[in-house]
Amino acid sequence: MVFVVLALMVFATPIFAQTGDAEVIKWVAITSGFSMAIASGLCGLAQAKAVASSAEAMARNPGASAAIRFALLLGLVLIESLALYTLVIIFAKVKAGA
Repeated sequence: MVFVVLALMVFATPIFAQTGDAEVIKWVAITSGFSMAIASGLCGLAQAKAVASSAEAMARNPGASAAIRFALLLGLVLIESLALYTLVIIFAKVKAGA
């Protein structure tokens, strides 16, 4: 029964399609701010967890600190790319709507 309801909801989505009204453009700008806030917040949490874990790992095994530092920097770059990709998508979407 759940799958039937889910399938009906998926097939009914074209009903809710809208045209490019001015209100839709306003909502794109507002929701893009929320998406950037969520992406930045999650990136901050992930970076804090990565730094804390790498500091603990270097404290436990100082001999492997070079490898841990490399893995930390690579991980931080990949985490930060989430926020940057979100920012690029927001600029592209808001410019397209304006």
